[in-house]
Amino acid sequence: MTGTTMSAEQIIKELSRLGSASYKATMMRHGAPDSILGVSIAELKKYQKKIKKHHELAMSLYDSGISEAMYLAGLIADETRIKKKDLERWAKKATWGMIGEYTVPWVAAESPFGEELGLAWIDSKDENIAATGWCTLAGMVAVRPDDELDLKLLEKLMGRVVKTIHKAPNRVRYTMNSFIIAVGSYVAALTDKAVAAAKQIGKVSVDMGDTECKVPSAVEYIGKVAKMGRVGRKRATVRC
Repeated sequence: MTGTTMSAEQIIKELSRLGSASYKATMMRHGAPDSILGVSIAELKKYQKKIKKHHELAMSLYDSGISEAMYLAGLIADETRIKKKDLERWAKKATWGMIGEYTVPWVAAESPFGEELGLAWIDSKDENIAATGWCTLAGMVAVRPDDELDLKLLEKLMGRVVKTIHKAPNRVRYTMNSFIIAVGSYVAALTDKAVAAAKQIGKVSVDMGDTECKVPSAVEYIGKVAKMGRVGRKRATVRC
């Protein structure tokens, strides 16, 4: 489904004109490469609204290596058409956290390969790919019905997080914590176990660079979800 006849090159040309120096500087403090254009996510969402899904365009945009184009690719990619080898390539080509921890996991989690790739990626010695793996698994539990999830596997993975999180690389620690939050928030049958795991883990220390960002407390986050009565309520999509 598509709402545009624009090519990837035309979209990138437009994005180049929309870039803001101040927004670019902010994104670079969060780890973005200097090649980022400085276009806000709000602007990218306008393209998503017009385009809907356009798989061929998504593939071309991602291959440009430009952060905003790669992010937009994740918003418009067709999870039913993407191949496992494409997702593996995407994970390797992710230029920074916004792509590796959001764009790639979004599409992977909604594809038929979410569990397979997530489990493979978390075993990677590459910090960024391992982080992509934990985000993929977190996204998967957010969108898949519980009867399509292996609850024993999720429980085992939480045990792995408890044992290894404090020794894991920086971004892996952050995404492991996010995985515990996701299981506790979206899988009602495992909420209590997720809270227990979070209490065992305690405070998670992550270097967030030159930003004001903080690592969320899994216990507090899951508690807020429970207080709102939203535990177990699945999302239609993890893309945002």
